[in-house]
Amino acid sequence: MVKELKAEFNLSCLLKAIGLPKSVYYYHRKRLAVDEPNEGLKAQIQDLYHQHKGRYGYRRITLALRSSGALINHKRVQRLMNELGLKSKVRPKRYRSYKGHVGRIAPNLVNRDFMAN
Repeated sequence: MVKELKAEFNLSCLLKAIGLPKSVYYYHRKRLAVDEPNEGLKAQIQDLYHQHKGRYGYRRITLALRSSGALINHKRVQRLMNELGLKSKVRPKRYRSYKGHVGRIAPNLVNRDFMAN
């Protein structure tokens, strides 16, 4: 709103009329001018995630980004993946039914009779 009326009126008068300090106005103007630093990184993370069909977690994505030459921390990748809502698929545990020889009795190696008279 201030941006449209700035051409017609003085900036300090406009800010005083809406009760906004100058510092807040300039802070927000500066924030709008700066691009998000993680946007390119988010795109790379999404590409890697979808390229590997959701099987890569933050650790493997971090390694893939580092191998491509990016200096990045695993905590940053984890935070960005949480923001994007990307979660890796967890491998299910395999069924293991082998129990060995069940009910096997050990041989009597001593062969003594321990009967009391």
